[in-house]
Amino acid sequence: MANAISANRAELIAIANSVASEKMIDKAIVIEAMEDAIQRAARARYGAENDIRAKLDPDSGDLRLWRVVEVVEVVEDYFKQVDLKQAAKLKKDAVVGDFIVDPLPAIDLGRIDAQSAKQVIFQKVRDAERERQFDEFKDRVGEIITGVVKSVEFGHVVVNLGRAEGVIRRDQQIPREVVRVGDRIRSVVLNVRRENRGPQIFLSRAHPEFMKKLFAQEVPEIYDGVITIMAAARDPGSRAKIGVISRDSSIDPVGACVGMKGSRVQAVVQEMQGEKIDIIPWSEDTATFVVNALQPAQVSRVLIDEEEERIEVVVPDDQLSLAIGRRGQNARLASQLTGKAIDIMTEADASEKRQKEFVTRSEMFQNELDVDETLSQLLVAEGFGELEEVAYVSIDELASIEGFDDDLAGELQSRALEALERREAASREERQALGVEDALADMPHLTEAMLVTLGKAGIKTLDDLADLATDELVQKKRVDQRRRKTENAEDKGGILAAYGLSDEQGNEIIMAARAHWFEDDASASGLENEEA
Repeated sequence: MANAISANRAELIAIANSVASEKMIDKAIVIEAMEDAIQRAARARYGAENDIRAKLDPDSGDLRLWRVVEVVEVVEDYFKQVDLKQAAKLKKDAVVGDFIVDPLPAIDLGRIDAQSAKQVIFQKVRDAERERQFDEFKDRVGEIITGVVKSVEFGHVVVNLGRAEGVIRRDQQIPREVVRVGDRIRSVVLNVRRENRGPQIFLSRAHPEFMKKLFAQEVPEIYDGVITIMAAARDPGSRAKIGVISRDSSIDPVGACVGMKGSRVQAVVQEMQGEKIDIIPWSEDTATFVVNALQPAQVSRVLIDEEEERIEVVVPDDQLSLAIGRRGQNARLASQLTGKAIDIMTEADASEKRQKEFVTRSEMFQNELDVDETLSQLLVAEGFGELEEVAYVSIDELASIEGFDDDLAGELQSRALEALERREAASREERQALGVEDALADMPHLTEAMLVTLGKAGIKTLDDLADLATDELVQKKRVDQRRRKTENAEDKGGILAAYGLSDEQGNEIIMAARAHWFEDDASASGLENEEA
């Protein structure tokens, strides 16, 4: 009998060792799963209400079973509690509050108990294996990994990574790339997500990060940190652009990435199924970088609008199609590379636009300042575009304009201030006609014109304003003419998006509008305290 027991013990330990090594998980987890399974079987035998514990020695295989009971004065749970009289039979010096261990004889698992124990162990081991997979791959996001194609399901490629499986979704594949079962394939780990059915490892061959990592493998200077890829943009399967910079002035970043006779870049191109790659030098100067990004097109000049984060690029008439590229590809990639919206126009379009702006601003100055055409055109030519610029600029700057003197500059400023006051008064009347409360006029950063805009949007009280989120108030309108437009695709931005308020200013306005809520709460709590 002793031999049979020892053989059984040895078998338990052998099973634990085998499962732990096969699933590459800690042996302690398997032992714990076995203990849990034996506990459940024992509770089914002795009663599920009992607090039964099991302990399996990981070395010898010895199994101990016991029941834990608490010593109390008045027994409420007869399965887990005993009084002092009964406790004295189990332990002579027992006192109230003690926990007594009552040893139980070993049990023989029946067919049903064994099956239940098996399910418990399998589930615990499966959970441990999933956790191990997640811990292994969660820190590998952004790495290139090689696997074998296991299957192609509904266009999604399932890749065997050895100790786990990853999936390349259809939108993360290189278009027109033929993938067969059994092929070895390289991809970048895009995301690792913990889900109920186990960790989901999402891979990509279309992400710009994949191209960056390929260059890091082919170009030692990038791996060593001498050359840095500052930006990357891809049209998977067709064309890509990368911006590189060298930390060592003696090393040409573009030449290093291209390699001898193009060997380095060709290796990357082959992996990306013939995708053409433009390698351009990165520059801190936005204008220079935009010019480089639009290569091979030649650029005449670049106009940057920092507030709107837009860039106007003027090109010669014969360079327009080259700058835009096939189906807008060149302009789109350059926009992704720089992170700014790029508007490309010819010299003629730019001249026409400037002429229209010149005429519009001249007419505005003529009407608002009551000056002749020559004077208004002179102001526009000197760079003045708004009344506020004329009203609040220094007298010396205005007087420095050719043909102006201090008297003329002072007169222009006073007229500009009067014109702004007239605008403010007209906006105030319109605001009052819309029914917007005067309390909104006390909010920081809000002008009468802004209040009119709020009134037209139905925001007429402090509570209406306080109910808004910051992005609903000041979020800028997103403009991208190259995206396919749908009926509901237009982004209207915040209510005051046209006025160029920052997020910080928007937060300040919202919090100022909500201040009366907190004052009301404080008053209410004060009254409650007085009544008490």
